[in-house]
Amino acid sequence: MVGTMGPGWRIPYRTLLTAMAATQRIARPETKRGSAAAVLFGAISLASLSTAANAAIAFNVRFESERPGMQNTTATFSLTGVETFESRSTGTGKNFTSDFGTGGLITGSYSNVQINNKDQYGGAGGVGKYAVTFTTTGYSLDLATQDGLGVNYFGYWLSALDRGNQVTFYSRGEKLFTFNPSDVLAAVAAKPNPSAYYGNPNPQFAGRNTGEPYLFVNFFHDRGTFDRIVFAENPRGGGYESDNHTVGRFLTKGTGSNVVVTGVPEPTVWASLIAGFAMVGMANRRKIRAITA
Repeated sequence: MVGTMGPGWRIPYRTLLTAMAATQRIARPETKRGSAAAVLFGAISLASLSTAANAAIAFNVRFESERPGMQNTTATFSLTGVETFESRSTGTGKNFTSDFGTGGLITGSYSNVQINNKDQYGGAGGVGKYAVTFTTTGYSLDLATQDGLGVNYFGYWLSALDRGNQVTFYSRGEKLFTFNPSDVLAAVAAKPNPSAYYGNPNPQFAGRNTGEPYLFVNFFHDRGTFDRIVFAENPRGGGYESDNHTVGRFLTKGTGSNVVVTGVPEPTVWASLIAGFAMVGMANRRKIRAITA
């Protein structure tokens, strides 16, 4: 047998094998070092993706589905409180601090929220007032606890839900999770009687706004706490109305229905993922070339 080196070049195959072995002895040490570095970089990149993905997965979302019209949670707590907005003055751009009825054990600072009187779009029980935003910047709620243990639960009566009703959770400035309202719409659609959840359920406004669902939605952070929530209407398509803002540390999650959460990694996570796969791929190609050269 002979090895072919190109047109007009033919050398004994044994000579070719000897040359290949020598090349491998020279190339492999450097290739291994490069491969190890690339695999390490890839592992770090994939770990970054895993961390971000786990943050999203750690949020369990449920809506109270035991019967249509529920406006409070069935979860249980070691510490909890509720902001009903009854004592707040109506108008736009409101800033105030609430203790959620906990005597200061939990405090929350609302910034730039609009408070409306009850109507067909909001106001739990058909009475009092509710929070709303019509903008993509929305309003924020910054949370703190007296004992420093933090908050791992938030729930609210999400009235007149539309596709722009986004809520985002943060911890120490880091974005943890953004809820896509389409997920809860899909969960409602999967119920045997989805139409029963549409329209204002309160007697004062019964039969009004039947094109949108009215639900109590729960957010449980299974692996940590959060200290900031941002409510925004994005894309703009109406109002983002809610009431009975409930915060605390949960013991049990109640009897609501699970919502299948979909999420898209942040752009920086995608960049790390792509870079990681690229480096691992380059390492594999170098290894193959070193063997076959």
